[in-house]
Amino acid sequence: MSDAASPPVASRPTLTDRITNAAFLGFMGTLRLLPYRWRVPLAGWVVARIVAPLAGYSRRIRENLAKVRPDLPASEVHRLMRAVPDNVGRTLAEMYSGPEFIDRIRAIPLTGPGAPALEAAHRENRPVILATGHFGNYDVARAALIARGYRVGALYKPMSNPLFNEHYLKTISNIGTPLFPRGSRGLAEMVKFLKSGGMLGLVMDQHMNHGAPLTFFGETAFTATSAADLALRYGAEVIPVYGLRQDNGLDFEIIVEAPIPPSDPESMTQAINDSLETLVRAHMDQWFWIHRRWRG
Repeated sequence: MSDAASPPVASRPTLTDRITNAAFLGFMGTLRLLPYRWRVPLAGWVVARIVAPLAGYSRRIRENLAKVRPDLPASEVHRLMRAVPDNVGRTLAEMYSGPEFIDRIRAIPLTGPGAPALEAAHRENRPVILATGHFGNYDVARAALIARGYRVGALYKPMSNPLFNEHYLKTISNIGTPLFPRGSRGLAEMVKFLKSGGMLGLVMDQHMNHGAPLTFFGETAFTATSAADLALRYGAEVIPVYGLRQDNGLDFEIIVEAPIPPSDPESMTQAINDSLETLVRAHMDQWFWIHRRWRG
């Protein structure tokens, strides 16, 4: 899956862009020398213990939890300050592992009340919006569905660092295509794909300045209504889908929720938020609490 919003891509890389990109590529290159079963947890350890404190992720996790879960004991907050970036690091390592990642997840069965509806839409070549969030590994469902023959595309979020953007786009393209860049051309191609019976993955849980003032964890969270807008306009089902990381840290369960009943964009988008919130409350360490979700 990819994000529903994106920053502009810089035309020329800055010195900071070059240094950051070189450090990331060096890190990933070193990780790829290791077997997959060691690579993924090591990436999680490095991001949790080194990157998160330096990048301000630990502080942001603590602040987000204080805003929406002030009832959590200090010990749980401390645990999440390590566990959340660990999951983020594992997710990056998995996405940059290409075929090894795909081979690991291609045969995962679809579970949950929405699985029959998703399978029926695939058989009947009907359009579907796969709504998800930055939870577990948000590209697991897309990779697994494509590997078993589903036509799944995603709206691509260009990165502000053009050097990073180049290899990131190649990486997520290796997992599966088509990918649609944000903008008028990408939107036109995306709509054409959806109208042809394709499935479109949208990551819905980031702050949008011009989004609808809906709620997430009881607080106002400005949210794009794009999934519902597209579904209502083009007769697509909206089906929430998630890749839940298992206790061994390497495997996943693909959870497919029941389709969101068609109504109005705000109500449907709130139902998507509620679906994700329910799952996050049950697995607090698997959501990306590093995001500034409640701005504005």
